[in-house]
Amino acid sequence: MNESVAKILVVDDEPANTVLLETLLRRWGYRNVTVSNSGTDALPLVESLNPDILMLDLHMPNTDGFEVMAGLPDAIEGVRLPVIVLTADASRDTKRRALASGAHDLVTKPFDVDEVKLRVANLLYTRELEMVARDHRQQLESRVMERTEDVEAAHRETILRLAMAAEYRDDAIGEHIFRVARTTALLAEQIGEADVVVDLYRAAATLHDLGKIAIADEVLLKPGKLDPDEWSEMQTHTIKGREMLEGSRSQVCVAAADISIMHHERWDGSGYPQGLRGDEISLAGRLVALADVFDALIQKRPYKEAWPVSKASNEIVAQSGKHFDPEVVNAFTKLDPEQLVAPISAEDRRLL
Repeated sequence: MNESVAKILVVDDEPANTVLLETLLRRWGYRNVTVSNSGTDALPLVESLNPDILMLDLHMPNTDGFEVMAGLPDAIEGVRLPVIVLTADASRDTKRRALASGAHDLVTKPFDVDEVKLRVANLLYTRELEMVARDHRQQLESRVMERTEDVEAAHRETILRLAMAAEYRDDAIGEHIFRVARTTALLAEQIGEADVVVDLYRAAATLHDLGKIAIADEVLLKPGKLDPDEWSEMQTHTIKGREMLEGSRSQVCVAAADISIMHHERWDGSGYPQGLRGDEISLAGRLVALADVFDALIQKRPYKEAWPVSKASNEIVAQSGKHFDPEVVNAFTKLDPEQLVAPISAEDRRLL
């Protein structure tokens, strides 16, 4: 480390020692030297100056060197502060205690000038190497983070495109998944879920009907009422969706598998495919169940006209405790209807 930039803090209760060390250090080219004759001032000075090396007397009144070392942070900006202990006690026990307390090196009094010069230079060189290694490590961590974010973004995009592939089969515009995802996120937020959970449910909700990829066109696209066999086949999209998604290491896919199998279950147990009731249905499944039905009600389909938002909202409330979880319905009533029916924006798509 260049002498002109190295910051050195000297703490010794004997003014003669600090004067001598400051004189020597400046003679050797060190320009940023701060001295103190009080151990009590040591920690505040370390915090304010962020020195590159601390030369510390062990035996001082009020606050001694051991107390100062005990109060030093483990690392400053990722690198430990090098400490050279200054002591007239060269006993083995003192050396051991000093090193155990965090000292990197020791200089005995009276000072050997050459020894002081070499020990300061060596510790500053070591510190410089540690700082270079720290910077290199941070660069690598930053690159890994960037790569991880790129992989995660690509993963999310793949999931979204998979969801849209399923959606386009019976929704030419392909916006149903975005509306269901948005409403699911609004409901999760309203009931107090953490942001990370809200984002997870938002992304996973887009895959709630993935299993429809496996449903025959004559059933999926039939404009009229389905016969019993066709209805049985349609119901299998919940199972097929889970089969496509389960076993993944992706949190989104795990949540989506859960949503796929549960979003047609009903609070009173009359849903499918397992006839689950109440809390047997996952929270994500209960949220998507309401979001999916509400969107189906307010959109035109080949077999029905679009319902007015007020009529659809009243139907959701009427199904509290029957089709839907009362807590989720209560959250729904607190949402702004304008949010629920707003056109899908670029932000809605980006948040997935």
